Amino acid sequence: MARLEGKVAMVTGAASGIGRASALRFAEDGAAVMCADRDLAGAQHTAALVAERGGSAAALELDVIDSAAVEAALRQTSSELGGLHIVFNNAGVGGGGLGWDKVIAINQTGVYNGLYHGCRMLAESGGGVVVSTASIAGLVALIGVTTDPLNMEYGNGAYQASKGAVVQLTRQFAVSFAKHNVRVNAVAPGYIYTPMTQPMRDVEGAEQFLANLHPMGRLGQPEEIANAAAFLASDEASFITGVTLPVDGGYTAR
Repeated sequence: MARLEGKVAMVTGAASGIGRASALRFAEDGAAVMCADRDLAGAQHTAALVAERGGSAAALELDVIDSAAVEAALRQTSSELGGLHIVFNNAGVGGGGLGWDKVIAINQTGVYNGLYHGCRMLAESGGGVVVSTASIAGLVALIGVTTDPLNMEYGNGAYQASKGAVVQLTRQFAVSFAKHNVRVNAVAPGYIYTPMTQPMRDVEGAEQFLANLHPMGRLGQPEEIANAAAFLASDEASFITGVTLPVDGGYTAR
């Protein structure tokens, strides 16, 4: 039996990158998947890719900043797909040029909304799993593409602060909901080949510079984050909660 057989998952930020790869992986492992994103067309395309591969998926438009909309999306997932067992809070932005308030709203408050409503709903239905996307930036200070602190990809610190908050929220919700059979974990990607990192990688010499920051000497693939998220969502991780798992080619081990 596939390790997520009979499960229903909602994945936010599912229109591209890590979210799309995770929706595909969850479905490959047997889950029915609700693909949620502000980009509805992108989410629908992800759902179509799942269907092409023989899986079950649906899509909905979601802005994770809106707490009521997040709750409604979770309830729609449950009613439309026949339950709710896994919530993957993956939606996020990189921070470059967006400003403090916007980055915090999406990356921190958005994840909080998914944790708050997701944990409560899972507890009410007997348990489940919440996984969130943190970052190496929530664990260590980043080295920028340039040495100019006014011209760094995450120069205002909002991205780092938001991802550090995800790490701590993961711990707190894990402890608060452990007795309700809800496990709460996070993944902390290194630099990954996604649309989010494309502007950085487009800078001359930056891709090799970023690759060299990882002891493994390369950037990661979205599927490698999806694999970790699927593991944490599965019963194979049944005694793991409150953990932020670096998937970073050794970046945080230096």
